[in-house]
Amino acid sequence: MIALKGINARLSFVQKYNFRLVFIVAATWTAIDLAYWVRFVHLSHALRDGDTFEFISTETVLLRCAIVFSMSCLMAYLLIFKLRQVFRNYPLLINLLVKTAILLSASLLMNFLLHITYSFFILNLTIAHGLHSFFGKATSIVWVLQHSLGWIILFVLSQMIIEINEKYSPGIFWAILIGKYIQPKVEKRIIMFIDLNDSTSIAEKLGSTDNFKFIRDFIYYVSVALLEYNGRIYQYVGDEIVVSWIYKPQNVHKCLNALSMASRLLKRSNNYFHQRYKVLPEFKVGIHVGEVTVGEIGLIKKDIAMSGDTMNTTARICNSSGELGNKYIVSKDFLENINIRWPVESLGMVELKGKSDSMELFALKM
Repeated sequence: MIALKGINARLSFVQKYNFRLVFIVAATWTAIDLAYWVRFVHLSHALRDGDTFEFISTETVLLRCAIVFSMSCLMAYLLIFKLRQVFRNYPLLINLLVKTAILLSASLLMNFLLHITYSFFILNLTIAHGLHSFFGKATSIVWVLQHSLGWIILFVLSQMIIEINEKYSPGIFWAILIGKYIQPKVEKRIIMFIDLNDSTSIAEKLGSTDNFKFIRDFIYYVSVALLEYNGRIYQYVGDEIVVSWIYKPQNVHKCLNALSMASRLLKRSNNYFHQRYKVLPEFKVGIHVGEVTVGEIGLIKKDIAMSGDTMNTTARICNSSGELGNKYIVSKDFLENINIRWPVESLGMVELKGKSDSMELFALKM
C-alpha cells in the first residue's frame, strides 16, 4: 500500500489521467466482450460452428475476464501511451487504420491465449489441443471475420471517443454528453488569464511558421502545469490561455501552485527555447474570482462557454500588467480570506478599461 502511494505521488496529473483512461477502456472492453460471449454461447450449436467455448460456468467467466481484462489493459496502454505519441503527427484516418490494425493483431493474440487456457484449465486437455483448435479456426475466413468485426468496431469507436474527449479539458466532454450545462448555470469560479509577453515582436522576429511552433511549445509547458493542479482549460486564444477552477479555498492554492509550476517549467526549458527560437517566453497573468454563467453553446460544433463580468474583469486585470509594471496581478476578491505563502503588494485602487468602478489590485511576488 505504501509503495502504491509512493508511485501515485510520483505520477503527474496527465499520467494519472491516462492510467485511469486505460482502466476505463479495459474494463469497458472486458464487459462488452463478456456480454457478447454470453450471447454467443446461447446461440444454437450450428451457428456456433462447434466453437471451443461451449458452456458458461464461474470458472470460465473468471478465466475469460482475467485474460480479456489483462490483454485489454495492455492494448489500452499501447493505444493511449505509445501509439498516440508515435502517430500524433499523422492524419486522423491513418491513425485509425494503423492503430486498429495493431490492436486487432493484439486481439488475435488474446484469442490464442483464450484457446490455450480454456483447453488446459477448463476442458482438462493438452496445450497441443488448444494450439490445434486455435490454428484450425484461425485459417477460416468466416471465423476470423466473426471474431474480428466486433473488435474492429469497438477499437474504432474507442479511438473516436478518445479523440473527441482530448479536444476538451478533462470533464468537459462528459458534461456535454450528460447535458449538464444545457440549461445555463451560475457558478463561482476562479478565473486566470495567461498571456504571452511581447507576442507581436516575437512574431515579427520568428515569422509565421516558427512563431506558431513557439506558441505551441509555450502553451504545452503551461498547460502541463495547469492540468497538474486540476485547472479546467477553457480556451486557447492565440497565445493566451484561459483557465478556471470552481471556487474553493484549496483551489485558490491549486491556482497559485499551477502558476508557480508553469513559471518553473518554462525556466527549465530556457535552453530548448534559446536553441530552437533564440527567444525566451515570458508571460503575464491576471487572476480574479466571481460568478460566471456556464452553458452549452453551438449547433454543429458544441462547446461549454463561460460569460459574465468576471471574465471581462479578469481579462482587463491581465492587460493592465504592463501599465502597472508587474507580471502577476490578482484582485482583492481573490485574496480575501485566503492565506498564501507568496508575498503580495497592493497596487492601490486601479481603474480598469470598460469598468465604471475602480478596484484594488495586488502584485503577486513569486
